[in-house]
Amino acid sequence: MFDNIDRDTYNNIFTTNWNLKSESVKYCQQDCVTLHQILIKFNQLIFSKWSLNINNYPTLPSLAFGIFRSNFLEENTIPKFTGQMYYDIKKSFLGGHTDLYIPYGENLNHYDVNSLYPSVMTKYDMPVGPIKWFEGNILEEDKNAYGFFFCKIITPKNMNRPLLMTKVKTSSGFRTIAPLGTWNDWLFSEEMHNYKNYGYKFKVIKGYTFNKSNIFKDYVSQLYSIKQNTPKSDPMYLISKLLMNSLFGRFGMNFDLPNYKFIKEEDIKDFIQKDFIQVSDIITLDNGYNLIEFLSTKDKSLDDSNTIYNISISIASAITSYSRLEMAKWLADTNLNIWYMDTDSIITDSTLPSDNELGGLKLENQYKEAVFLAPKVYGGITTDKF
Repeated sequence: MFDNIDRDTYNNIFTTNWNLKSESVKYCQQDCVTLHQILIKFNQLIFSKWSLNINNYPTLPSLAFGIFRSNFLEENTIPKFTGQMYYDIKKSFLGGHTDLYIPYGENLNHYDVNSLYPSVMTKYDMPVGPIKWFEGNILEEDKNAYGFFFCKIITPKNMNRPLLMTKVKTSSGFRTIAPLGTWNDWLFSEEMHNYKNYGYKFKVIKGYTFNKSNIFKDYVSQLYSIKQNTPKSDPMYLISKLLMNSLFGRFGMNFDLPNYKFIKEEDIKDFIQKDFIQVSDIITLDNGYNLIEFLSTKDKSLDDSNTIYNISISIASAITSYSRLEMAKWLADTNLNIWYMDTDSIITDSTLPSDNELGGLKLENQYKEAVFLAPKVYGGITTDKF
């Protein structure tokens, strides 16, 4: 607002009675009024379309969840569970492939998948109830068994770009890697069935089977249709895009919420050394106390808990697994040179088929030169087109 003006002009903008406090209060009041008007309009748009009051939903994911449950979900479809089953299946809940394969390249194409998570939510069946526990190799009885299995995994001996991912504990926390070798792990059955085609071998030890159903197609299709048929200047364009991308995470929400406690300086060491305490943050105060943020694993088996939250880790894990399968077809193509891959993007020197449909590839960038230093750390010189 005040660019390229001299001091005298700047000083003359305000009257001699100008007051910083009153002007700041006026600014904050106007800001609150504007935000209130936006929220009222937003509430009107949501209520007119889905008959929900946004005052009942504190976050965008909770609103997306409310719209899905009240307008699209059939009753008693998605299983909710806690206890050991939750923690078993949670071990299969991983992110997407994010890695670099070649550190430097020229004349590269950067492709993104158009709404990867919503696209797999419309394309694939999801795990629904009832749930059955089993021990032994269920594939001997049902070769198409569907669910989450604890397996012995044997990878191919030579694979330049491994597909199956797992979490490993390091000194700086858990890291997700795609290794070669043999290990035991929990994974979604559809990853297991798919990766057999690329030389992976599996011995199922135990697990949980589910029924399956395409429960998200109508929800995502309606929002995608709104987005496609609404001008970008219309607020419903952004609203539909946000709601379409906000539902997935709600199913994987962690119910192990942190605890907080004020502890004297001299008592911190004894507190954090307790086996069932996992400290995530310590804030030193000026009065001899510290504010500790921690998770308590004591009595966390939850097998006898009466609290069942509106989450479903099996749904969240299935969505991320399907998304990895969508990207794995590129990783497994030995004729395709790949410099870098992220959850929903790929950088290659090849020209890939692209379109703007849901789940299609779209060309985001072209690089004259690019360097790739680490996951999420790369840069390049784009062509004149971008």
